[in-house]
Amino acid sequence: MHVSELSIYPIKACRGISLETAEVTPKGFLWDREFMITDRSGKFLTQREYPQLTSIEVEIDGEKMTLSAPSHSSLELIATIAGEEIEVQVWRSRLIAIDQGDLAGRWLQSVLKTPHPLRLVKQTPHHIRMVNPQYATRENAPVSFADGYPFLITNTASLAELNRRLEAKYPHRSQIVPMNRFRPNIVIENDRPFIEDEWQVLQIGEIVFDLVKPCDRCIVTTTDQITGRQNELREPLKTLGTFRRFGKEGIMFGENAIPRTAGCIKIGDRVQNLTN
Repeated sequence: MHVSELSIYPIKACRGISLETAEVTPKGFLWDREFMITDRSGKFLTQREYPQLTSIEVEIDGEKMTLSAPSHSSLELIATIAGEEIEVQVWRSRLIAIDQGDLAGRWLQSVLKTPHPLRLVKQTPHHIRMVNPQYATRENAPVSFADGYPFLITNTASLAELNRRLEAKYPHRSQIVPMNRFRPNIVIENDRPFIEDEWQVLQIGEIVFDLVKPCDRCIVTTTDQITGRQNELREPLKTLGTFRRFGKEGIMFGENAIPRTAGCIKIGDRVQNLTN
């Protein structure tokens, strides 16, 4: 097995960036989901309500971040940890984040066409968000603005099996989906569909990861990550639900993971299953 794709999503719910090499930190890849967009109450925006978030591209150059979107001038900004501290909400977590200023807020409001002002916020190193202690591998394990865990790992064979079923179900209307529908951080090249269900510990390059919980999937998987168009047949979620639904836990694809150490991994790195 080896790593075939690496991705970060600097602004939660916006378009991802593919990498050749990525830096592993305790709370996720460097830059991954360190920012998010909130409404005026501090609640985060998601593709569930705003599929057009996929149109926002992010480029990183040192400390400079450039945002671009169709029919809008690009916006350059330097991430700050000296801005106003505001209370924000990510699912059940309420925490403090750093506002990135009015210019970014107005640009996002214009792109997303919301009736009310928006804010771009950055995670602060002074207010740590913790992984759910039920699944944490150590005390006070940190996480970014990701839904709940530092890393999401997927398997190419599992996607191939899903697409095989979609092809059989829709022989005259292609519903094949790319891996970006699942917004993973690490994609592993493998030939056994859903073998990741059995993985508990993986070594990727020099870094060891604990796989702590399958990832339950939602309507975001039906959103094209380039155009923002949502599939009118609710695919691939509908088909995935026919064979990957696990009771109240939901429809599963991919594994949430926590790193044991920091370092770097790269495309082509060997992946070893260390599960006992």
